[in-house]
Amino acid sequence: METILEMRGIKKSFGHVQALSHVDMVVKAGEIHAICGENGAGKSTLMKVLSGVYPHGSFDGQILYQGEVQKFSNIHDSEQRGIIIIHQELALVPMLSITENIFLGNEQSKFGVIDWNSSYNKTKQMLAKVGLLDSPDTLISDLGVGKQQLVEIAKALSKQVKLLILDEPTASLNDNDSDRLLTLLLELKSQGVTSIIISHKLNEISRVADSITIIRDGASVDYLNCRTEEVSEDRIIKAMVGRDMEDRYPKRSPKIGEVLFEVKDWCVDHPNHAAREVIKGISLHARKGEIVGIAGLMGSGRTELAMSIFGKSYGKNIRGTVSIHGKAIDVSTVRKAIDNGLAYVTEDRKGYGLLLDESIRKNTPLANLSGISNHLVTNEHQETNIAKEFRNKLRIRSADVEQHTGNLSGGNQQKVVISKWLFTAPDVLILDEPTRGVDVGAKYEIYTIIDQVAQEGKCIVMISSEMPELLGMCDRIYVMNEGKIVGEFLAKDASQEAIMRSIMKNGEN
Repeated sequence: METILEMRGIKKSFGHVQALSHVDMVVKAGEIHAICGENGAGKSTLMKVLSGVYPHGSFDGQILYQGEVQKFSNIHDSEQRGIIIIHQELALVPMLSITENIFLGNEQSKFGVIDWNSSYNKTKQMLAKVGLLDSPDTLISDLGVGKQQLVEIAKALSKQVKLLILDEPTASLNDNDSDRLLTLLLELKSQGVTSIIISHKLNEISRVADSITIIRDGASVDYLNCRTEEVSEDRIIKAMVGRDMEDRYPKRSPKIGEVLFEVKDWCVDHPNHAAREVIKGISLHARKGEIVGIAGLMGSGRTELAMSIFGKSYGKNIRGTVSIHGKAIDVSTVRKAIDNGLAYVTEDRKGYGLLLDESIRKNTPLANLSGISNHLVTNEHQETNIAKEFRNKLRIRSADVEQHTGNLSGGNQQKVVISKWLFTAPDVLILDEPTRGVDVGAKYEIYTIIDQVAQEGKCIVMISSEMPELLGMCDRIYVMNEGKIVGEFLAKDASQEAIMRSIMKNGEN
């Protein structure tokens, strides 16, 4: 199998920060090549070097593509050679149609006028190749994230892609959409398209990858040929983090006290369909020092429950009571929920958790500005000290507290979000998908933070789609399905099989 891409001795720095210290990578034609590494290891930076986002001259090293040295000045240069990158944040225009997005910047024209018939017909062909049945006239805003990923791939196919780069393509997808996307990659491989996939999901890499490059601290540290050697998750993890991770969860010694947090008879109607009840009479509780998990399939109502409790941020006609220390509290607004001891770490840290174009210093105190102000005037010295304190406590990897959160890795962004809420000194910390899009090394650090908060006598309510995460961290697990609690397990009695039986049994009724 011939080599389609070789990157030799790639080095890239941003000021005094060395993002890539020495990366070598070889990709064979017609294979799916995976790049693994912790958040901040340099994976996305490497792909931006390859695709011309960081132009030739801004980095050291050499790129050979199809046997020729490349000196891309911009992303247009690499696309002309058939190298197409799909970033984690999709580059689609929501209020334009699928057709308009696919040919944006690559318009099909005749005598200087856009040929809409040709564009429409070509779009239908591209959508058929990726298995998307929606009309080419459909607005992007009317598509789910899974379908938007397929539109991005259709767009790549329209540009005669030879090397397709996908950066965390399944990070925001549910299991069905992820499976569909991986199947498509295998189909494209059979058609001769070479792919590079960056992913934290080792089970997905094991399914599709022919070879793997592992990057740690800006340098390539291992190359694995999945066709000729045994490749285990443990080996990948060891190379990624530089140590064995026999215990993927910290050893916990929970000290569980009396009931701290309680929800009774909680009901929530859909915000746009008043006749549809989304949360149906849920009651649950959590004790001091306890980590309580909420398991359930996508659409079971877990996030809707959390958001409705936290300041009634979701839903209409909300009924029921929320109590802390046995006393009913007012959660009618987010401010009142915070003031009464609740904190909520959203599943969407980039959309709702952070101001990405602001610094760590500005983000850390956002939920508790009164804690750094006097008579409505911010004390910048105190703001800096608070940010530094949490940066050190949570081991946030950054140049300093002035670094913009948008430039941090996923794991470090998540630590900033957690810092923001810990600064409110909550009694109850609700975590919604706390390690989504986070690598295994950073996951362990976040789990350690969660355990430390529980050790301080707070209670944690943790929503997660990752069953091993719930089993590894929680003292007790509630199971949700179709807006109801359908099961409850102590840690010693919980298993993936038992949780799924609760869900399926309820689904049959």
